[in-house]
Amino acid sequence: MKAKQVFEMTDVELANKLNELKSELFFLRFKHATNQLSNPKVLTETRRDIARIKTVIRQREISRKNGEK
Repeated sequence: MKAKQVFEMTDVELANKLNELKSELFFLRFKHATNQLSNPKVLTETRRDIARIKTVIRQREISRKNGEK
């Protein structure tokens, strides 16, 4: 997922995507542990997408907080 796509999402879409990616990561870890994962790079990409989404959520929280002052 590109950073531009993440910035264009709404807060609700970000929350939904974050939950979806966390669930996906959970199942990918199981597949990796049982050697059923064909491409281990998917784990890294999923973790980075989660971090990207969390970063955008936090940036929006900070900007809202600073806007209230």
